[in-house]
Amino acid sequence: MIFLTVVGSFGGALIYDRRRKQLAQRKWSNLVAHLSKETLPVEQTRRKLTVFLAAPPGDGLRVAREHFQEYVKPILVSAALDYEVIEGRREGEIRAGLAENIRKFRRRAGEASNLVVEDSTESAIAETRRRMGVYEEPGPKGDLVIGRHAWKEYIRGFHEGWLGPLDPPSPASPEQISSGERAMTPSLDGSNSESSTDSTADAERKDPNATEKDETPKEPPKSRRPTPPFVTPAQYPSRSIPANLPSTFEGSSPIPFPHILGFLNTPIRLYRFLTQRYLADSVGHDVAALVLASLTRPYGDGSSSTHSDVNVFDATSSDGLPASSGSYEQQGILEHEEKEWRKSTWTKIDGEENYKEREWLDDIVVDPRLASRMRRFILAPEEELRAERIAQGQEWVLGEEKPRRSPFWKQMWIKYGHGEDENAAKTRSIIGNLDDEEVSR
Repeated sequence: MIFLTVVGSFGGALIYDRRRKQLAQRKWSNLVAHLSKETLPVEQTRRKLTVFLAAPPGDGLRVAREHFQEYVKPILVSAALDYEVIEGRREGEIRAGLAENIRKFRRRAGEASNLVVEDSTESAIAETRRRMGVYEEPGPKGDLVIGRHAWKEYIRGFHEGWLGPLDPPSPASPEQISSGERAMTPSLDGSNSESSTDSTADAERKDPNATEKDETPKEPPKSRRPTPPFVTPAQYPSRSIPANLPSTFEGSSPIPFPHILGFLNTPIRLYRFLTQRYLADSVGHDVAALVLASLTRPYGDGSSSTHSDVNVFDATSSDGLPASSGSYEQQGILEHEEKEWRKSTWTKIDGEENYKEREWLDDIVVDPRLASRMRRFILAPEEELRAERIAQGQEWVLGEEKPRRSPFWKQMWIKYGHGEDENAAKTRSIIGNLDDEEVSR
């Protein structure tokens, strides 16, 4: 009885949660499904969104992809929207990718740049479409950022792209580079080597053929580090905004990504495994607001004064970066997820800050000139009411009648037997006898 009680309770909770999760996803998918029925001219391309996806701290990119495919992608597919995914396997790749896209936009807008940009496949496709008269569907696009770690890189790359220079900063002198490398080169016993001449001489005394071995070419590393940032947060106030800076940016939508590791956190993970319906409803709400793009609002600055009166660079934090005098909404979004990151994420190795990105550990620093122009997608009140009616079964996809519900035995016969759904049979294409062959009766 104890065994059956435990197994039955767990199985019942799992079945109930998956059923409610499916209904929640179906509600938000039906809310935006009418967009897929809209026709487009042949010279227009579908509206495209940008999805920022990064591997969570302490884990790989696979879990982030599964989160996107399970909670976000069904709603995008239901609305038949196109999307572009910017992935980051390592810390700093999202920042570098977004900043480079903004710099490309500024170059196309006519800003002077000394950098010679080679023709890429994307530019060739864009030029071909321009000659053919193909243009994008008018309307807002928007950015979808998944997780607190990706949001931190998104804000850093957003500021770097608009406030940083178009050309890469000039590299340091060879003397500075060599001295810096010697300063951060660790020895086997953990101490930093101060002189490379002594170590080289010792190696030659131990192995006279060491010089010949060192002359052999080494294989390039498999993974490359992200491009170093063109500007640091401490330089934001001294940078001037570009002339083509828009009055308002395209809206964004941060999506929660709860992810916790560790054996001692098994009760929390088990609870989340049995309550995925709440996460599906929350993520579906935010994604539907981005897909519909019917209403946006500015991010709050946490003060009663206007954005132009607030100066976020009045103080300096303990790590040398400018601290915010007012709490901007961008700084506190999904902040609770940082408590669940692995402890190894917060540990710094001696000399590590010289060569590794630390966007995940640094505080979010915003510039009021950019923060006041950022917008966040929200769901309009009439869409909220329509979603409630869809959940209650009073309404269906906009412009369509709700299909008649089939009995349970018929659904099982259609799914596992040889039956056919009546609604699917109505939309099936029937091809006649194209070859005029006689049909045997």
